[in-house]
Amino acid sequence: MSRAGKVWLISGLLAVAAMAFRVSWNALRDVAAAIGADPTAATVYPLVVDGLMALALVVALVLTDADRRFALRVLAGYTAASLVLNYVHGLVPGLHAGGRTRLAEWAPAHWALVLLASSLPVGSIYFGSDLVAKVLHAKPKADKSGQTMTNRSVSDLHESDAADPDRSVYRSPDPAPTPVPTAPPAEAAPTAPAPKATATAAARPRRATGTVPAAARTIRPKRTADELLAEARSATADWTDAELTADRIRVELRTSAVKARTVREALKAERAEQAAPAVAEAERPALHAVPDPAQDTAGTAPESTEEKAS
Repeated sequence: MSRAGKVWLISGLLAVAAMAFRVSWNALRDVAAAIGADPTAATVYPLVVDGLMALALVVALVLTDADRRFALRVLAGYTAASLVLNYVHGLVPGLHAGGRTRLAEWAPAHWALVLLASSLPVGSIYFGSDLVAKVLHAKPKADKSGQTMTNRSVSDLHESDAADPDRSVYRSPDPAPTPVPTAPPAEAAPTAPAPKATATAAARPRRATGTVPAAARTIRPKRTADELLAEARSATADWTDAELTADRIRVELRTSAVKARTVREALKAERAEQAAPAVAEAERPALHAVPDPAQDTAGTAPESTEEKAS
């Protein structure tokens, strides 16, 4: 839409709003007089209701998100209240003469209408102040168009052809590439395979990163290698060779993994030494009795003599 069209549209809207405000002015003034307002207050009363409606409309155009919804709710509430009071003004002929008059024959309806008409000024003070505070504390909207132009690189921006009027429209042929002597490719040296992480490196204890506080330090005194070995002998006396592992010894003795492995090797060596004589005895061949040759000769000689004599 052109600028002139926008001006005429806004002018027409203001004209319609001014005429509607004038029509509503008469009804709201008579209602204010009917609930006991003096002439000055009755004259200003329409500004309280319809004026806040105009303020809420402007605020709704400025704010966003939750604040905008709040302004629209205020606009809808005061529009409904103004509509009810204008409707009552049309139903009760006594309001046209001015002065204090009942707004409805039924008492509860009269009380409700008086409460509505008298509470609108107080609500205008509260809601109007809140709307103005929201506008003053609202953060300005980021200009996306300016930010987009700033973030664009130089190559993305349009370059005017008028910057270089003498530039030729014909493109010169590219020069022939100059051959560059290349050296024969050298044989690639065999690369050594990357070292793999071993279980020893993975099991290596982490270095302490700071001083351990006194409260976190163990109160158990340090044990020597002999004390650990003696304690391990009594703790693992009924263990089998398969159960004799470094991890189980570490948990049982509450010591480090390195010391647990040392104790395990010492215990295995002791068990091997103790089992060596039994194994040697089991592997020795069984002995059997051999007859004495002298005894056999002495016993068989007389028989030979007798046999000869016979």
